Amino acid sequence: MATQRGGFSSRLGFILAAAGSAVGLGNIWKFPFEVGQGGGAAFVVMYLIFCFVLCFPVMVAEIAIGRKTQLNPVGAFKALGYKNWAIVGYLGLASGVLILSFYNVVAAWAFGYFVDILFGTFNVGEQAFGTFVADYVKVGGYGVLFMLSTAFIVSRGVSGGIEKAAKILMPTLFIMILALIVYALTLPNAMEGIKFYLIPDFSQITGKVIYSALGQAFFSLSLGMGALITYGSYVSKKDNIVSAAAAITLMDVGVATLAGFMIFPFVFSQGIETDGGAGLIFMTLPGVFESLGSVLGIVVGALFFLLLSFAAFTSTISLLEVPTAYMVDEKKIPRSKATWIVAIFIFIVGIPSLLSAGAVDSLTHFVTLKGAGDKSFMDFVGLIASDTFLPLGGFLIAVFTAYVWKKENFNAEMANGDEEIRGSWLQSYVDFAIGYVCPILLGSIFIVTVLDNFLGIRILDILFG
Repeated sequence: MATQRGGFSSRLGFILAAAGSAVGLGNIWKFPFEVGQGGGAAFVVMYLIFCFVLCFPVMVAEIAIGRKTQLNPVGAFKALGYKNWAIVGYLGLASGVLILSFYNVVAAWAFGYFVDILFGTFNVGEQAFGTFVADYVKVGGYGVLFMLSTAFIVSRGVSGGIEKAAKILMPTLFIMILALIVYALTLPNAMEGIKFYLIPDFSQITGKVIYSALGQAFFSLSLGMGALITYGSYVSKKDNIVSAAAAITLMDVGVATLAGFMIFPFVFSQGIETDGGAGLIFMTLPGVFESLGSVLGIVVGALFFLLLSFAAFTSTISLLEVPTAYMVDEKKIPRSKATWIVAIFIFIVGIPSLLSAGAVDSLTHFVTLKGAGDKSFMDFVGLIASDTFLPLGGFLIAVFTAYVWKKENFNAEMANGDEEIRGSWLQSYVDFAIGYVCPILLGSIFIVTVLDNFLGIRILDILFG
């Protein structure tokens, strides 16, 4: 079965592909504005802690389940002998499909900005952004191109497509970020941005900041939807999955951290408010690039949005691979055919999200929630899939690993490729975290999300004032 399914040809290939799954818009688009709204360095400290305390053990568990069974998230739980737990795999499958359906739209925005800046047809400002995203024909065209490119890579297989792409995309991503950081640090007042980013004011840490840092860490590392179960199913039994998970976490955290070194010097050089939210990237920074002058602004701006497109691409590949692997394993459909069927289906599912950015009023103002207010269709899908399903999936995976599959079986799979981990402090830590820390924290994220957004019960305000 493993031969028919394919696999990664090297440990490095797996690490780069899995890191690519984790590295995406969450690192470069979402992380900086979460930092800005969370008070700067205090948020960064909390985020880094949670990436290793919370996310690393769940990542090891997902990879271990995948490698043990050599199957997709649905098939993996069945193969371990717990058919009722396949619902967790289906939850992850649904999450991946829904996330990719709107993620592809945001990726199309980034690529569209790159093209428009490069060819001098770009307009700056909030109104210009609204006009751009509402142009569903133009954005839809970029979305088709993005989905076609993603499907092409995935259809070529694990080593021939996903791994080869990761070996090109990930190093290129780092080079582009470093180039933009070098330039950003030369701007006036750049050091004030670095101080905001690196010097923590711990009085800024509130219940909301802790909750946001928890959620950002988990979303950033693409956990809870079975992507790493799927990638783990292509890993050799000889590979050390614990050190691989550590490397993936470090790479993801590294990209997010570097993004801050890039964004905040830009922001402070122009005296822009740091708490600008999602618009910080798509509405505010283009004005910064324009102020640099015609030629330099085009070069820096185009490079930035190409970087954003590359980051999105590394994630869309893994998001498409999850349902594709399900179709190959469970439905016995050849990979190429399965990839294109799934890609077309997800693009169609994403059409309402495409139209909800101003093109269709009923989708732009789709629903009003008690706690979250007016939501577009895209925002609502994101709230359901990313903010609700992912922590629930992570919670269930942690509970399954510790109390259903049992820690001794989990530990045995961890030890494949590294016998020295048996009885080590690291094994003890992962066992403790997966049994207690992860279920408590992930369960709390899920409960707070539901109470806050859907029921309008501001539990964080009640608890922390």
